[in-house]
Amino acid sequence: MASLRYRCAACGNRTRFDVVTDRRTRAFHHFSVGGDLTVEDEQVLSESVVEVGCRWCGHGRSIEVVDDEVVSDEAVGDAAVTPGCDPVVGIEGGA
Repeated sequence: MASLRYRCAACGNRTRFDVVTDRRTRAFHHFSVGGDLTVEDEQVLSESVVEVGCRWCGHGRSIEVVDDEVVSDEAVGDAAVTPGCDPVVGIEGGA
C-alpha cells in the first residue's frame, strides 16, 4: 500500500498523527508446540484510512494529504527554523 503524508492546517504539524486504519490481511499462523504464535507471510489484501487526528492540537478536521516532494522541500526549511523538530518521515497508511 502507498505511504501517505499528512499536514495539519490548524497548527502546521507534519510529523505526529494518530491514524486509524481498517486492514484486511492474509497470513500463515505457525504455533509452536508450547503454544507461541509466529505470524509469517502476511499479505495486505485491502487497507483504508478511517480517521486521522493531529497529535499536537487534537484536530481531525484540518488534516490534509500532501505531496511527498512538496513536503520534503518544505521540511528542510522547517527543521532549520524549528530547533528539535523531527524531519518529516513517511507515515504508513493507505487508501
